Amino acid sequence: MAIKSLSPKQERIINFVTEFLQDKGYPPSIRDIAAGCEISSTSVVVYNLDKLEQAGYIRRRSDISRGIKFLSPEENGRKLVYIPVVGVIAAGEPIPVPDTGTSMPGEGLEVSEELVRGKQDIYALRVKGNSMLDALIGDGDIVLMDYGNSARNGDMVAAWLKEEQEVTLKRFFCESNRIRLQPANSQMEPIYTTPDNIEIQGKVVAVIRRIP
Repeated sequence: MAIKSLSPKQERIINFVTEFLQDKGYPPSIRDIAAGCEISSTSVVVYNLDKLEQAGYIRRRSDISRGIKFLSPEENGRKLVYIPVVGVIAAGEPIPVPDTGTSMPGEGLEVSEELVRGKQDIYALRVKGNSMLDALIGDGDIVLMDYGNSARNGDMVAAWLKEEQEVTLKRFFCESNRIRLQPANSQMEPIYTTPDNIEIQGKVVAVIRRIP
């Protein structure tokens, strides 16, 4: 049974989680809540989330990132879907990544159906590197990818370089007889390759920022 009244701190947390979900399309992290509610300690956030869960307001899943869910759908008006984090992708120099069919142990997150636009083949990758900083994608962020093997000029893609056996996150451009993989960082050079050496593994549909 839910408690009859919330403490001011718990009210701030509930309001913040609701507004964050409505604005971003996915629940906040513990650090998001601490920053947004001006709470100095993440342990205080965890304590109050435990109280809210005991009272029946929310459910928390410790096995996934940002695993906060309202028990009453009327409180947030959004259905959440689970997205697996299947590996790491380089936003910098290309690095090998795990097979996209295998999740990283214990990693995943829930996002609103609206954020993935009803698409079924969505997976997540954790970003390593800073070549996409000007696109507001930094080291440690998570990108949601729509699986597919085609791209238009300007799309942000996960590109597999066959000869190098590496994958990288860049903007895709087709230029006469070559492909340009363009970083969003003025300090870094583009990667050039031939059309037969590249395979598109997905396009970015959303970015979930990491709070330092």
